[in-house]
Amino acid sequence: MECALIIIEIARLRKRFSKKRLHLRIAHIIIVEIEFLPEDKQMKLAVQTSRILNVYGIDEGFRMIAEAGFDGVDANLDHCLPGPLIRSGELNTFFDQSDADILAFLKPYAEAAKKYGVAFSQAHAPFPCRVANDETNAYVWKALKKTAMMCDYLDCRYMVVHSGFMPEGEREYPDEWDYNMRMYSDLMPALRKYNVTCCLENLFTRWRGKIMEGVCSNADEAARYVDTLNSMAGEALFGFCFDVGHANLTSKDVYRYLITIGKRLKILHVHDNNGVEDEHLFPYMGIVNWDRFCRGMKEIGFSGTMSFETFNGLKTFDPALAPELLRLLNATGRLFIQRIEG
Repeated sequence: MECALIIIEIARLRKRFSKKRLHLRIAHIIIVEIEFLPEDKQMKLAVQTSRILNVYGIDEGFRMIAEAGFDGVDANLDHCLPGPLIRSGELNTFFDQSDADILAFLKPYAEAAKKYGVAFSQAHAPFPCRVANDETNAYVWKALKKTAMMCDYLDCRYMVVHSGFMPEGEREYPDEWDYNMRMYSDLMPALRKYNVTCCLENLFTRWRGKIMEGVCSNADEAARYVDTLNSMAGEALFGFCFDVGHANLTSKDVYRYLITIGKRLKILHVHDNNGVEDEHLFPYMGIVNWDRFCRGMKEIGFSGTMSFETFNGLKTFDPALAPELLRLLNATGRLFIQRIEG
């Protein structure tokens, strides 16, 4: 609308001013109009690359994402060092490659994203970040630094790094806090070098098959982690990624969690589940209270990217339906944004 008004005003002024004075007047109008345009605070929408690029291919996957209306992606860089390999100790050699070879691997992804106008809104680093093997942990720490480099290459400014904890009921492992302070401190130089913000995430663990609270599942603990790390860094190198599905699994009120975490929130993992398993479904396929989610987001004034982590929602249906499912997911996100910003 504002651009149309500028064009109309320019057409009207052509009859009144000399060419030189007209150019000056046009410049003044444009400056004034831009100065008073309402700030574009509309949130963006993203979807994770898992179950899209690995199923439909890089070019076709990005085309589908763009045509569904998404602005960006959550890059699953964790697939470069899959979790099962970390847990087993049978590591691959991806992060032993030279930096040049690692970035060459990313080139087709960067080119396809640029071709279809899709941004890399955020990325997921390899996890878990702690197992009962010091050599494996050291390799993962190295991979985290390389992942920050990969993010910079993709112009991706947010990277999720899971806090380290011992699985299967060892939630109160005595050195958990100290371990994570060391791990994140070790990552700080790479974050500065590559201009990437590291985001912690609310996690869960299991004990004899039952889901239990994990690191940062408590919002006060999450706030303490982020604030302590930024104080240690002397700058804002750390933020938070709120995983809606994980909050639901650990019986957290999504509204209260968001209010507590507040401005520390930088990115999101939006997905649904039945409250029993980490299903990663589309919103409304589980039991998350999405009204309270939108209310919390509205009250903290979040204006970043809403990113869906819903790979199992796609997996539930025939692959031929993926384009329609992505459009449905996008429409759901736009509905949430309307409720948050309205």
